[in-house]
Amino acid sequence: MKITDVQAIHVRVEDPNIGIFDGSYDDCLILVHTDEGITGLGEVESLAPAIAAIISAKDAHNHARGLRNLLLGCDPSEPETLWHRMYEATDYVGRRGLMMHAIGGIDLALWDIKGKLEGKPVAELIGGMRHERLEAYGTIYPLERNPDGVARQVRDAMRMNLKNIKLVADPWWFDDLERTANLFRSARRELGKAGKIIVDAALAYQTVEQGLLLYPICRETSIEFLEAPLPLDDVEGHRRMSEHGIPLGVGDLGLTHVNEFVEMMERGGCSICQPDITMVGGFTGIRAIAAAADARAKRVITHGYKTNIEIAANLHFLASRPAPELLEYSTSKSPLRWEMTNETLPIAPDGTVAVPRTPGLGVTLNQQTLARYRMK
Repeated sequence: MKITDVQAIHVRVEDPNIGIFDGSYDDCLILVHTDEGITGLGEVESLAPAIAAIISAKDAHNHARGLRNLLLGCDPSEPETLWHRMYEATDYVGRRGLMMHAIGGIDLALWDIKGKLEGKPVAELIGGMRHERLEAYGTIYPLERNPDGVARQVRDAMRMNLKNIKLVADPWWFDDLERTANLFRSARRELGKAGKIIVDAALAYQTVEQGLLLYPICRETSIEFLEAPLPLDDVEGHRRMSEHGIPLGVGDLGLTHVNEFVEMMERGGCSICQPDITMVGGFTGIRAIAAAADARAKRVITHGYKTNIEIAANLHFLASRPAPELLEYSTSKSPLRWEMTNETLPIAPDGTVAVPRTPGLGVTLNQQTLARYRMK
């Protein structure tokens, strides 16, 4: 089997919500085609035109190559070999950032091909199907500004069978801390004591001193962990915040390499790695991060706010892990989120999502959605 083409396809929904922090309205699909008619599917949480340029670029020299030219004619059945081929052939211009995004999307598609070729779900190829279902949590964003509105948002999430939620910060949370505390209390009352609440700071504050203002109410309402607490360059700030008793999750807002996660674990005091599988080099990249986390007794909870393609990839990764972890289940209103694949990956009444059992990722591209939203 040989690779005959690598495509990066920009899909986009023009919608008023495209301006908020929600990547589900703009996506970069990756298709890897072979001479035996098997096509691998992936996607990338990134800037689609930039990813397309990286993939289709003509080679500048042997350490600055376009990924499509690099892969044409290669055997796709060994994704890890091709991952290193891509990484080493782009180290002059890559190693981090956009290049890792592009490699990640292609890597997902290569593992999809390998699973289809061997007739196995990806989870069985990367460690075994240790968990058949994963407990989900859903994001509430933007958060209403009054307790009744927040209670209604939590009820909406629970109607989707979600048992756990994430609240995403806005800068206005600091305008009136008591009002913000009441919003947290409303969410906790509605969800009940058993449900997990995650707080995503999402860069709403810039300093340790600002961030610590929320800690009393985070403790009162028993949040599970604090996500993206500070700008990622502030490693020392993360370390200082980690000393105040609330686990910190990092990585979803820009870390792309295992060594960056190692720094955050060792110097930043972070308890939870939150890689986006499409941004850190796909299954091959995220497995390196998981190995580093395991060696340091840290957790890995994947980020995922794209379409069912990424949800499927995260399910396979999490299913292969020794201990079950929470699955981020995007609640975006974008049609790309819900219509990009023919499969729906629903949440069961017990709050869990089944890991796809068909070969590869277990999801297929909805051609009608692609035709409707593909950028010309």
